[in-house]
Amino acid sequence: MALVCVEDFEKKAAGHLEKNALDYYRSGAGEQFTLGLNREAFRRLRLRPRCLRDVSRLDISCEIFGERMKWPLGIAPTAMQKMAHPDGEIGNARAAGKAGSIFILSTLSTTSLEDLAAGAPDTVKWFQLYIYKDRTITEKLVRRAEKANFKALVLTIDAPIFGHRRADVRNNFSLPAHLSLANFQGVKATGVGNPSMGASGINEYVSSQFDPTITWKDIAWLKSITHLPIVVKGVLTAEDAVLAREFGCAGIIVSNHGARQIDTVPASIEALPEIVKAVGDDLVVMLDGGIMQGNDIFKALALGAKTVFVGRPAVWGLAYNGQKGVEEMLSVLRKDFEITMALIGAQTLKDILPSMVVHEWQYAKL
Repeated sequence: MALVCVEDFEKKAAGHLEKNALDYYRSGAGEQFTLGLNREAFRRLRLRPRCLRDVSRLDISCEIFGERMKWPLGIAPTAMQKMAHPDGEIGNARAAGKAGSIFILSTLSTTSLEDLAAGAPDTVKWFQLYIYKDRTITEKLVRRAEKANFKALVLTIDAPIFGHRRADVRNNFSLPAHLSLANFQGVKATGVGNPSMGASGINEYVSSQFDPTITWKDIAWLKSITHLPIVVKGVLTAEDAVLAREFGCAGIIVSNHGARQIDTVPASIEALPEIVKAVGDDLVVMLDGGIMQGNDIFKALALGAKTVFVGRPAVWGLAYNGQKGVEEMLSVLRKDFEITMALIGAQTLKDILPSMVVHEWQYAKL
């Protein structure tokens, strides 16, 4: 049976993943209210199509930090992708490259920076960064990313500690013994394992390694050691967006970390308008969280995002059929976006107007 939407890939993936990995990828924090809200918030937005427009030739390409991309969707950083399939991060990155998408490699990847660069040389790659207590570790990661031709650094700023993900605690989550965090050696490579009872290996690792003292002033330190543009990921308020601009960031990814950090925060799409209003003319504003179909992409762009990223959908494709599964998932999502563009009356991304998306309350009050 043909797979025709992201939900189909998710169902297929569930049959291929063992419980430890499946629950890790799909779970959110707390009661998982925000996890559901990431989807529900998109459903509360209404499209306002314009008719009798020539949409015979669509151009959905865009430019991000000087790189011409085939369409405004990339792959968000997701940890430990070889738990999903042996193709892992390289298969995911190759699929992104074939689709003309950006791929963001996680610090906590099961493929090293160097191996990814060699395995997916034609893909536009960014590196997602955490700041370790030992700053020399972070500085070495930055140097390796530069040498491996990564084009930007994505600093995750919403994780001084990791959120309470109940499924991981119940499962005593640990990285399978045959895998390691490939960017490291020793305990930093294998430390996501053998958690204490009633704990999660990933949370214990983060608590022992990540620096919870970082502040906005550490952006200045990061800028001092690299020439790459710095994108901060995890912004949900206009106040933090303004600080990102003040401290010299090049871009923002509006994100609630896949609803995995703190429950009852807003959906990413709900937070997007205030951030665009605050800094949208000065920084490249992007979004992840809840993107599952073409009209989700359209709604985010209409509300001011320059591009969007998907995390779990790429993992579902990977778990289903490796690199080919991700390629198929991206093809389905792109086709759905093209249908949305045509039916909304937008030939290019410049034709997408804020007036084409409104909240449901505007109709409820009539």
